[in-house]
Amino acid sequence: MSTHIDSFAPLVNGKAVDLSSLPLLAAEALASGIGEGIGKGKRVIAYFGTNYEGIAGGRGIGLVAVLADDAANGLVAARTLPVEGGFPSIATAFPQVQLFEREIAEQYGLVPEGHPWLKPVRYHHSWTESDAWGRDRHAPIPPAVGDFYRVEGDEVHEVAVGPVHAGIIEPGHFRFQCHGETVFHLEIALGYQHRGLEASLAGKPAGLPGNRSMRLAETIAGDTSIAHATAHAQVHEALAGARSSPRADTLRAIALELERLANHTGDLGAIAGDIGYLPTSSYCGRIRGDFLNLTAILCGNRFGRGYVASGGVDHDLDEAERGALLSRLAAAEKDVTVAVSLLWDSSSVMARLEDTGRLTREVAVELGLVGVAARASGLARDARADNPSGIWRFAHVPVATAESGDVLARAHVRWLEIQRSIAFIRERLEGMPGGKARNPVGAPAASRLVVTLVEGWRGEVCHVALTGDEGSFLRYKVVDPSFHNWSGLARALRGQEISDFPLCNKSFNLSYCGHDL
Repeated sequence: MSTHIDSFAPLVNGKAVDLSSLPLLAAEALASGIGEGIGKGKRVIAYFGTNYEGIAGGRGIGLVAVLADDAANGLVAARTLPVEGGFPSIATAFPQVQLFEREIAEQYGLVPEGHPWLKPVRYHHSWTESDAWGRDRHAPIPPAVGDFYRVEGDEVHEVAVGPVHAGIIEPGHFRFQCHGETVFHLEIALGYQHRGLEASLAGKPAGLPGNRSMRLAETIAGDTSIAHATAHAQVHEALAGARSSPRADTLRAIALELERLANHTGDLGAIAGDIGYLPTSSYCGRIRGDFLNLTAILCGNRFGRGYVASGGVDHDLDEAERGALLSRLAAAEKDVTVAVSLLWDSSSVMARLEDTGRLTREVAVELGLVGVAARASGLARDARADNPSGIWRFAHVPVATAESGDVLARAHVRWLEIQRSIAFIRERLEGMPGGKARNPVGAPAASRLVVTLVEGWRGEVCHVALTGDEGSFLRYKVVDPSFHNWSGLARALRGQEISDFPLCNKSFNLSYCGHDL
């Protein structure tokens, strides 16, 4: 979905209102999703601070919130008047905002008063003179502020893992509070991969939408290049009042589903490998490459870099390429079906996946989970259906869900999505619309707020852009699905054996760099 709001006054759904306390407004809206009808109310998709200078003579730091109402297929956007010093925290009642509030404290020095565990999110300097902990932005970044949570008691011990790990994975610190093998609590500390992408997108020369900003957007999370690039392209198109063509929308959707296929296949192979089931592990590792090669046929790059552009795509599909995609898709479908079916036919595999890392529907709502993690816990939460954009306004993929919320559910949702993505791609290739692959896009409008949502393979990708008086990005906010879901991994480990962590971690497969930005 892509939506824009013309005036940048305090607003809700584009209407000017007096918002003396945005956090309380957000709390009231979020409360509709708790209790009876759980999961049917509003949820936070973005909550951040911004400097108002550059917008209609505004000054000071304010807060912006974007909430999704999935049941009504809509978004609610609102901002405060300038905030001085602090604002009331709502994280205790609504844990889905706790990371957002910590991020605001880190970037702008505003204190979320009453936050239950106020610590920095990343390792970077404040965007103002100091952050909420009084750290000078001009001084070297000190070690992390605040202690790790500790469980005290006889025979309770602490296990610290990372941030440097064996193998080639990115850095992240995991601290377990255990009694014997049982995990009482897991705290996850990230931020080591911070690259300053949001600040770069709002700065020159990337402050104006175009090739430079698109190259940055593609690198937000390397395995989610198509989803982030599509979200960024939709930002530019909404700001300019332009639309991509039906042909371009179809090609973008095919690329997005190929990205989903490659990663879901790789994840199922990784889950199999983590329990020592080598047939599926070996086959899926190779088949993932087959799906990446299909993306290379589509656009010349296995990860989709340089393909999505403002107004459409940079490479059209000719008849020979379309035929190659259809024939090689059929071969990959046959192979992945055989490889994954081995999992479901093995009783030892089922015994290892069932009841491991269970996350209930109530907890998924409480934490604001998205994507596979949410759908495996019974939440039919999918931006392609809830807030559709592009071809998704006219073509639909059934939302795949499960109820048990365990590793098996997360694996099975991936398998359902693999089947449905293949069917979708085949249908689109066989009925490819005509027309141009790219439409011209003009200059972005000034003083606008734009929100775009794209359902990436991990879940909902959200980009929010605020333009100033000259049409350049005043603030660019990115919310990768991993930002919502890392807390879900921590909760899934409670009551599990510590040896279950690698398997649970694989079943979420979250992005470090997508979180760290």
